[in-house]
Amino acid sequence: MNKFLNVSLQTKILGLIITLLLFVIILLTGIFAYFESTETKDETKKLALQTAKTVSLMPAVKEELQSNPSSTEIQTIAEQIREQAGAASVIVTNRDGICYSYPDSDQIGKTIQHKDDFKALVFGGNYVTESTGEMGPAIRGKAPIIVDFGNYKKVMGVVTVEFLKKDLHNNIANKITKIILFSSFVLGLGIIGGVYLAKSIRKDTLGLEPYEIAALFRERSAILLSIREGIISIDQKGLITMMNTSAKEMLGLEKDAINQPIETVFPQSTMKKVLETGVIEKNIEMELKDKIVIVNSMPIIENGRIVGVVASFRDKTELKKMIDTLSEVRKYSEDLRAQTHEFTNKLYVLLGLLELGHYDEAIEMIKTESTIHQNQNRILFEQIHDAKVQAILLGKLGKASEKKINFTLDPNSSIEPLPPHIGVSQLVTIIGNLIDNAFEAVAKQGKKEVLFFITDVGNDIVIEVVDNGPGISDEQIETIFKKGFSMKGPNRGYGLSNVKEAIDELEGTIEVSNQKDHGAIFTVFIPKKIGEQH
Repeated sequence: MNKFLNVSLQTKILGLIITLLLFVIILLTGIFAYFESTETKDETKKLALQTAKTVSLMPAVKEELQSNPSSTEIQTIAEQIREQAGAASVIVTNRDGICYSYPDSDQIGKTIQHKDDFKALVFGGNYVTESTGEMGPAIRGKAPIIVDFGNYKKVMGVVTVEFLKKDLHNNIANKITKIILFSSFVLGLGIIGGVYLAKSIRKDTLGLEPYEIAALFRERSAILLSIREGIISIDQKGLITMMNTSAKEMLGLEKDAINQPIETVFPQSTMKKVLETGVIEKNIEMELKDKIVIVNSMPIIENGRIVGVVASFRDKTELKKMIDTLSEVRKYSEDLRAQTHEFTNKLYVLLGLLELGHYDEAIEMIKTESTIHQNQNRILFEQIHDAKVQAILLGKLGKASEKKINFTLDPNSSIEPLPPHIGVSQLVTIIGNLIDNAFEAVAKQGKKEVLFFITDVGNDIVIEVVDNGPGISDEQIETIFKKGFSMKGPNRGYGLSNVKEAIDELEGTIEVSNQKDHGAIFTVFIPKKIGEQH
C-alpha cells in the first residue's frame, strides 16, 4: 500500500489514462464487432435472398431452363450477377439437380443435390439457410424458378446464392482492424496528453508529489495550530484563504471566515493596501477588540506577481507582560548584586578596622550588623514563609543598604506560602515596584526610612509600603496609576501602572494615602481565592 502511495504523479496519471482508454476502446470495439457482425449477417442474408429471387424471375433463365438443357447462357448470366453481388457462387439447378451454372464451369451439366432444396421444390418458398456448401460454411439464399403454363405453375428449378462466412468474417475483421488502428492513434494522443498534464500539474505543485503535499499540509496544520500568533492570508481578490485558531480567538470568531472579504472580518487591517502596493509592513500597532496588537504583513509573490498577502499579529499586552517580567527579574538581579556589593564593602571596612587595631570598633560594628540582621532574618525567615517573597525582600534589603536607606520589615509581618494563582512575576511587579518607588521618594530626605508590612490574616493578602518622602497630592492620587504619568521625568511612569494591572489580574485593590506629617502609604489587598470578595 505504501509503495502505491509513493508512486509518482506522472505514473498514476498515465496509468489511469491508459487504463480508461483501453477499457473504452475494448468495450466500444466489442460492441461494434457485435452489432457489425449482426448487421452484416442480416444484410448478407437479405442480399443472398434478393439475388436468388432476381435470378429466379429472369425470363432468360426460365426459357433456357425449359428449352435448352445444355445452354451456357444461364452460366453467363449467373456469373455476371455473382460478380455484381459479390457472392461466392450463384448456382442454378433444375428439378432433377442438373447444374446450369456454377463457379467451376466443369460442374455444369452434372447433378448436384442440396438437402435444403426441398422447400423450394416442394413448396415454392424463398428462404435463407446457413449450412456447409461446396466451398465451406456459407449463408445461402434460395428461390424457386417458377414457370407459368397458363392453367398451372410449375417449379422448374432452384437458384442458390452463396456468401461464404469466412468472407463475411474477413470483412468484419477489416473494419475492426481500422477501428483498432484509429483507437491506437487516440491512445497515443492520450498518453502524450497525460504526460503533458502530469508535467503541468507538477509545475503547479512546485514539483511535489501528492503524498509530499499531504505531508506538508499536515505539518502546516500542526504548525498553525501550535503558533500563538494570529495568522491570516488573503488572495488577489482580498478574500480570506487561511486563518489559524489563534486568529479566530483574537478576532472573536466562532467559526472560520474563509472566502469572506478581509475588511468585513478585520476592518483595521492594511492587508488590502499591501496587496495593492506590495510594500512590507512591520510592527504596525492596531486596536483590536479593546486590545493593542502588533501586525506584520507581507505580500505573497509568484512569478513576479502579487498573488496574496499573509499577515501575523500578536497581542502587545502579552509582549508587554513578558518585557515587564524580564525587567523585574533584571531589577531583582541588580538588587542581589547591590546586596553582595554592600556586604563586600562592610567586609573591607571590618578588615581595615582589624588591621588598624581598632578592635573595639570592629566588635561594635559586628554587633550592630548582627543585631540588624538577626531582627531582619527573624522576621524574614521565621514569620515570612513564602520563598518568593523572601527572595524579593532579600534583594531590596541589599539595595536599601547600598543606598543608605533604613528599610525596615514590620515585626508584625507574617505570611504562609502564597496561593498558586499568585505568580512570581506578579509578586515581583507589585512588591518590587512599590518598594522601588518608596526608595526613590525618600532619596532626597535627610533621614531615609521605608517600612514594609505583609500579612495573610483574613481572606486577603495585605501588603503595605510606607515611606517618609514628600507624599502625594490629591491631584496626583487620581492619575498616579495612569500609564506614562510620572513626577520623575520623561520615559517614566510605567511602574505603578504595571502594579495596577497586576493587581487587577489578581482581582485585588490598591489604596493610596498620606501620613499625617509627610510620606505616602500604599496598601494592596489581594484575595486568597479568585472571585472572593473582600
